[in-house]
Amino acid sequence: MDWQKLYTMQRQLDTYIQSNHQLNSNDLFDKKILALLVELGELANETRCFKFWSTKPTSERAIVLEEYVDGLHFILSIGLDQGFTNEQIKVMALDKDTTNLFNYVFEKIITLKQDPSAKHYNEVFGAFLRLGEVLGFSEEDIQQAYIDKNEVNFNRQDTNY
Repeated sequence: MDWQKLYTMQRQLDTYIQSNHQLNSNDLFDKKILALLVELGELANETRCFKFWSTKPTSERAIVLEEYVDGLHFILSIGLDQGFTNEQIKVMALDKDTTNLFNYVFEKIITLKQDPSAKHYNEVFGAFLRLGEVLGFSEEDIQQAYIDKNEVNFNRQDTNY
């Protein structure tokens, strides 16, 4: 995966948003952590992996992938703000159980909030990548979906989203 390309794209989007809304990235850490948690919850909701009471299937693959890259946008953004832009992110070797993975990623995000270190950032990122792998997304799927959604996010800024 060309992480440098995605970090560069995210930096451009973050700069554009911050300029349009007169924001300082130093004031956004808690908001971005909450946004990442919300996006992760939306992703879990689309997979329906925890809905033991329901027989309704997972949402369409494209919808799940779009929710996944929404989370990736915030992971990259947090990394940029904290100075963690490691280009060699390793997928964590974790359980294949989707519910367990979601819970693990939630826990790692909270740990990152409490101690914003490179170690904890890499744990969030690696666990999130494992989740994407278990959801069946290739690096190419993720990169193209990120590029597509990044363009949508720029357009939204231009239309006062």
